[in-house]
Amino acid sequence: MTRRNISSGAAWEKTVGYSRAVRVGNLIEVAGTTAVDDAGVVVGPDDPYVQARYALDKIGRALRDAGSGFGDVIRTRIFVADITRWEEVGRAHGEVFGDIRPASTLIQVASLVRPDLLVEIEATAVVPEDSL
Repeated sequence: MTRRNISSGAAWEKTVGYSRAVRVGNLIEVAGTTAVDDAGVVVGPDDPYVQARYALDKIGRALRDAGSGFGDVIRTRIFVADITRWEEVGRAHGEVFGDIRPASTLIQVASLVRPDLLVEIEATAVVPEDSL
């Protein structure tokens, strides 16, 4: 099968050695995605809803670049710095995936890579074989 790496252009990708997403056949894995813009600025400091929406928008772009979309997502993993604010993150997730309803996990972690990041989201998508 052919492997296709999808880059967002973030400097971290080369430094750390990862891709925003990887597509192999009809499987797409989107790396942990946060609310950091192209200038390296955190979007929505102290607002987990805004951070989640921004991360989901970045995931949507990666899926599009991989030839997919939110409708193909079968799994998400959401990492939060403060589980007591889960409803704000859940609302953002529900706005995108309310009708799609992928399997999902929400996990509190000790911290993310920067203290001002509150949310990180991963996604797995499977493109229908009839569309390959």
